[in-house]
Amino acid sequence: MSQFTQPLQDVTVIGAGPAGTTAAMYAARKGWTVTLVADRVGGQSKDAAYLDNLVGAPKVLGVQFANDLLARIAEHKITLKQYIQVQKVEPGEVSTLHLSTGETFQSKSVIMATGAQWRKLGVPGEIENIGNGISYCVHCHGPNFNSKEIAVIGAGSQALQAALDLSNTARTVWLVAKNVRLDSDQLLIEQIQNRDNIKTLLRSKVVEVMANNGKVVAIRTENQESGVVEALPVQGVFVQVGSTPNSQLMREILKLNALGEVVIDHKCQTSERGIYACGDVSTVPYKQVVVAMGEGVKAALAASEYLLSKR
Repeated sequence: MSQFTQPLQDVTVIGAGPAGTTAAMYAARKGWTVTLVADRVGGQSKDAAYLDNLVGAPKVLGVQFANDLLARIAEHKITLKQYIQVQKVEPGEVSTLHLSTGETFQSKSVIMATGAQWRKLGVPGEIENIGNGISYCVHCHGPNFNSKEIAVIGAGSQALQAALDLSNTARTVWLVAKNVRLDSDQLLIEQIQNRDNIKTLLRSKVVEVMANNGKVVAIRTENQESGVVEALPVQGVFVQVGSTPNSQLMREILKLNALGEVVIDHKCQTSERGIYACGDVSTVPYKQVVVAMGEGVKAALAASEYLLSKR
C-alpha cells in the first residue's frame, strides 16, 4: 500500500492569498492536477479593511475579496486543503510534501505563495496587549473602537487606508509615523488631509504602549528631532508598518535575500528547479494585490512550461 495520501500532483501551490489562488486557477485551467494548501483562503488581504485599487472592480472589503477567491477556486478542479500547513518539503525530480494533518503526497512542481506576516513595533506593552487595544487588522477590530480615540502607526498606503477607514467611526484617528512625510500616492494623502478627525503626528516613534486594567489607555511617543517624550491618550492602536515574508518553510532549500524573501527570476523560478515563488514572499518589488495576482499567473505558466518540457 502506498504511503502517499493522494495521487501524484502536477502542481502544488502553498498559500492561498491573491498570488496562490491565481496560480492554482491558472494551473488548473491548463489541465494540470492541482492541490492548493493554505492556512486560509485570502491570506493577508483578508485582514485589509478594503481594496480599492483593483482595475475594473469596485472597492471591496477584504473579507469579501477572500470569499470571492474561495468561490473562484470552487469553479476549478483544484484540491483545496484549507486550515492546513505544509510542515516540510523534500525537493527533487518529484517533491514530497508533508502536511500538518500527517498526510504526505508528491508533486511534480511546487509554487510557493506563502505571503507575509504583519511586522511588529517591538516596543514594551505591544505583545501583551494584543487583543486588548493592539491590533494589526483594521477590518477585524475596527468596529470595536467606534467613537473612541485611536492611533494608526505607519506612513505608507496601508496605514493611510486604515486611518481613512477608521475615521468613519472613530472620534479621532492619530496617524503616527517616524517619517518626515507620508509615503503614499497623492490621492490618499489628500483624503487624509481632508478628514477633520484625522490628526497626523510625523517625526515621532512609538516607544511604549501603556495599559491599565488590561486595556490600552495611551501610547508614549518620542519626537525624532527634539527627543521629547509624550503620552498620547488612545484606546486602540492599529499597527500598519509592513510585513515580513513567510519563507521559513524553504529557508534551507531555496536562496533567500537579506530580507528573507525568496529569490526569483523573471519567470518566478527559484534556485531549485521545479519550485517557483510568487507574491509577497518573493523578491518581486511593490507588494500589492494586483502585482501578486500577476506574479501568480507567471508562476503557473512557468510551471506549465516546465511540466511540458518533461514529457
